[in-house]
Amino acid sequence: MKGINRKCIEDLEVRETEAKLGGGSSRIEKQHAKGKLTARERIELLFDPNTFFEVGLLAKNSRGDFGLRGKAVPGDGVVTGYGFVDGRKVFVFAQDSTVMGGSLGAVHGEKICTIMDMAASARAPIVGINDSAGARVQEGTESLAAYGRIFRKNVSCSGVVPQISVIMGNCAGGAVYSPAMTDFIFMVENSSYMFITGPRVIKTVTGNDIDMLNLGGAKVHSEISGVCDFVAPDDRDCILQVKRLLSFIPSNMDLAAPHVPCSDSSLRDTEMFDVIPENRKAAFDMHKIIDRLVDNGDFMEVKRSYAKNIIVGLARIDGNAVGIVANQPYFLAGTLDCNASDKASRFIRFCDAFNIPLVSLVDVPGYLPGIQHEYSGIIRHGAKMTYAFSEATVPKITIIVRKAYGGAFQAMCGKEMGADQVWAWPSAEVAVMGAEGAAEIVYAREIMNSDNPDETKQAKIEKYREKYSNPYDAAERLRVDAVIDPGWTRHHLKTVLKVLADKKEAAPVRKHGNIPL
Repeated sequence: MKGINRKCIEDLEVRETEAKLGGGSSRIEKQHAKGKLTARERIELLFDPNTFFEVGLLAKNSRGDFGLRGKAVPGDGVVTGYGFVDGRKVFVFAQDSTVMGGSLGAVHGEKICTIMDMAASARAPIVGINDSAGARVQEGTESLAAYGRIFRKNVSCSGVVPQISVIMGNCAGGAVYSPAMTDFIFMVENSSYMFITGPRVIKTVTGNDIDMLNLGGAKVHSEISGVCDFVAPDDRDCILQVKRLLSFIPSNMDLAAPHVPCSDSSLRDTEMFDVIPENRKAAFDMHKIIDRLVDNGDFMEVKRSYAKNIIVGLARIDGNAVGIVANQPYFLAGTLDCNASDKASRFIRFCDAFNIPLVSLVDVPGYLPGIQHEYSGIIRHGAKMTYAFSEATVPKITIIVRKAYGGAFQAMCGKEMGADQVWAWPSAEVAVMGAEGAAEIVYAREIMNSDNPDETKQAKIEKYREKYSNPYDAAERLRVDAVIDPGWTRHHLKTVLKVLADKKEAAPVRKHGNIPL
């Protein structure tokens, strides 16, 4: 027989089959019984058919302490490799909870670091699927060192290639810091958990009794803490959402996001203005405007259930990806608070890092007032937005839909914050504050000395609104570039984004700025 001896091939096939079985059929069945997919099933769902290549398949644990000697630890509890997702190269690691609970040891960590290095060199996204019991206690400080190396890789890849974390099981202790440093976090309802210390430790230390779901489940992190960006009902839907996100973002900092041809009409939308209620104080849903502006109404909202007074997410206009930042009048009147500022700032910086133009839709009456908000550091948190928008060098288009008051308007990217274009609808109110408050200050003496203060006050409010609290005064002073017909907003956006597609803006020479964290 010529060539490689057949027994060599058979030996390889046996080794590969054993390794791919992970913790064995019984543990795989237990995984399925929980409604969860295995690491390899998740990877198979993510990648295009027959494109995934596994790296480190035959790796094994090298330690022999605490009963590990001679114990089979296939792949050391993690599957790593690369392939294509919708034709684009992507790198992945998926922890295999059927193998020692997916715990992280030295070899496990080395495999993850290797695939992250490959992703950085190949300039392609990294998807990390987390399902782990945490550090492998039997390997002691080697496990901790492995986490440290992964953290540093997260930082070196940040802003270079997109990093996506998918929590599909346990993620506790030091393990949560790696996902926290990535760009987006997905969680699955009722089967994903993230926390620094588990329920048992919390009960021992504080006496508080709480279960895993209420301590660190998807609902907690998507609605209360803001750690999670997207929530899915099950593993399968979660992977599909990951693929959808990848379609909106570029592979690395030097590329544009994929272009998706769109046949949506760019003619005047005659019903756009009907979204705005006649009552200036009435709330409306900003999603109705976003849906009319973006291609096919396709908007992937980030942190949808957290800090609902601001909306952020990814969409396309004329086939090209854009980031949307919009006030939401339905919640807290669209005011900015600490959580909204954090949410928006993080998203703005992601878009800027990966060349995604920013479109701001403004209806903001100010920062949310209150003693507790001052105590919570609204000054520091609010400054993050002004810093993020000012620092961003991607195309920035700001559209004033209704209220644009005071410093909160600048935080939404006014002209002075580097907006390339600021447009206002005829319904816009651009001022230091609302006409009611301004009139009480500007015309205080006249109101006080009037025979009918209430009537005089109302007249002065209307006078102030007519003279100052409108888009035309701002346009005359070039604080607004144009007052536009709302129906033509999408058309104008398509045009300006084409014009600014090659925008270049030199950053100051420095090591890095110091954003107010």
